[in-house]
Amino acid sequence: MRIVVTDCDHDSLDVERRVAREGGAELLVAPPGGREELVAAATGADGLVVQYARVDAALLDALPTVRVVSRYGVGVDTVDVAACTERGVLVCNVPDYGTESVSDHAIALALTAARRIAWMDRSVRAGTASLDAVRPLHRFAGRVFGVVGLGLIGAATARKAAGLGYEVIGADPRYEPGSSVAGVPVVDLPDLLRRSQVISLHVPLTDATRGLLGADELALVRPDAVLVNTGRGGVVDTAALVDALREGRLHGAGLDVHDVEPLPTDHPLTALDTVVLTPHLAWYSEESYEELKRRTVQNAVDACAGRRPRDVVNPRVLADGRAAR
Repeated sequence: MRIVVTDCDHDSLDVERRVAREGGAELLVAPPGGREELVAAATGADGLVVQYARVDAALLDALPTVRVVSRYGVGVDTVDVAACTERGVLVCNVPDYGTESVSDHAIALALTAARRIAWMDRSVRAGTASLDAVRPLHRFAGRVFGVVGLGLIGAATARKAAGLGYEVIGADPRYEPGSSVAGVPVVDLPDLLRRSQVISLHVPLTDATRGLLGADELALVRPDAVLVNTGRGGVVDTAALVDALREGRLHGAGLDVHDVEPLPTDHPLTALDTVVLTPHLAWYSEESYEELKRRTVQNAVDACAGRRPRDVVNPRVLADGRAAR
């Protein structure tokens, strides 16, 4: 079995190499370069492990021996899943490796932005600390924490917010308003936006969610609310968010993901004191990092060996019996 890592910015591939070796697979790393270099490195490979590389129909056709594409992370928006399915190629991800780490980070961003901790830190260092500049601040108990997207990470965030004393509500198109998911009452999105003092986004970037919160949606939000995004930057219309923050129609925002990454230093968001910014690292903890690396390669090894991987995005390939070619 031959598995090729198409691209990776990790500091080490020791975990991946160990998993591959224990599974009887050869793990190779494609050299930096464009599509031609990748095809040359992966010709004859049984599987691909990808981070940022785009896997489309043209790449698959150039690599007809590939049986699995295993991506580091939850999202597979860089992989043409339909093209893979048509060609009998399994697509794997690691949907739950960051559940605890991302939900921890979402809570940290929410509290930092709600209490304006980062602003106060800068003020103390500059010798200009003032209560008037950060008012109003509120206790968490009795405030409403809205979770958009009640998957694994959203549900974990809801659990932690409830533990802090927030009243938690959720919105998710998969569930009917009036129902309950993991103990969280489900409402529709406009209702959640109107009621919540914290709005935490936990949805993938799809055609349906791109620009989910635009100018019209942000107009529904309370002026004492904080927006937290640890999902994907494209879920929010950034220009509309900047306008809302500049005009005082939002108390603040905590953003780990951005529509342009890395975020340029002269981006309008960087000039706003009410925004807390982190560089798309909510997923990271030592524990989640090791788990991500291990399971990404294990999925590829299992698929190449004819076993069902733990995490399959397109199980239709298995149902059709076309995974092995």
